[in-house]
Amino acid sequence: MRITKRALLCLCGALLLTTSFGCTATGPGRATIRPDGTPGPEECPEEALKAMRYLQLAVGDSALVTLDVNQTDTTPITLYEGPVESMVEDKLGPLESPARLYGRVWTDGPQVVIRYYAAQHAGGNRVPLCAVARLAQGQLKKLPGSKPGMAIVEFSVAAVYIVDEFR
Repeated sequence: MRITKRALLCLCGALLLTTSFGCTATGPGRATIRPDGTPGPEECPEEALKAMRYLQLAVGDSALVTLDVNQTDTTPITLYEGPVESMVEDKLGPLESPARLYGRVWTDGPQVVIRYYAAQHAGGNRVPLCAVARLAQGQLKKLPGSKPGMAIVEFSVAAVYIVDEFR
């Protein structure tokens, strides 16, 4: 079977379109980006919803977390765009300190956005979940001196809330 140059170009173009569309909004942490640089809506994967039901984590359950385990008890802290490992400070359902939360940080908007996609008990396996970091009164707002790809924020701790979708 002979593949023509035109057929090969069409196939490559279709493959490129498929993968580029898939990269913008599929998989944890791959939300579409709004014009201000913040992540857009993102569904919580069914696997995470099932795991949260099993762990008896309900929408709105919350706990205090250290945002970056590498910057414990530091103020202010610098968060970088990309993956983050946080630590539960008290109790989030069955997750007790020093359980870890794994997620992604976005720093391009006016304040930091952190979404969590997995949790891990001390010595346990990672389980999927959906949670967000929140701090009242705009306290995840970037401080002066923040540069592209990073954000300086005042506090090293925030509340984390279980969600069933990211908005």
